Amino acid sequence: MKVGELASVLGLEVLTGSVNLDREIRSGYTSDLLSDAIANIEEGSVWITIQRHINILGVAKLKDVAAILIPNNLQLEQEVIDKARAESITILRGSLSAFELSGLLYNALKRG
Repeated sequence: MKVGELASVLGLEVLTGSVNLDREIRSGYTSDLLSDAIANIEEGSVWITIQRHINILGVAKLKDVAAILIPNNLQLEQEVIDKARAESITILRGSLSAFELSGLLYNALKRG
């Protein structure tokens, strides 16, 4: 499944425009602890986190994530969104909780 397809299927808002929407998703990971994400997230994952500061972009770039997914319709500073676009990092946002989005992501990836 591609990032754009996931956004469409789950009704997610794409905050970074058309950045990497054709990127293939390999897996998902949910964590709010940056060191945990660095240690455990796999390349090509969708990373679900409530963290919204600029440091999430460094982790996303380091681990080559397919997208960052922000739950609960949490707001991000425009600076973070602009930097993500410049770094070709996709940021998605959903209205559901991290728990609910994790389950939906898992099911969507299993269905293909």
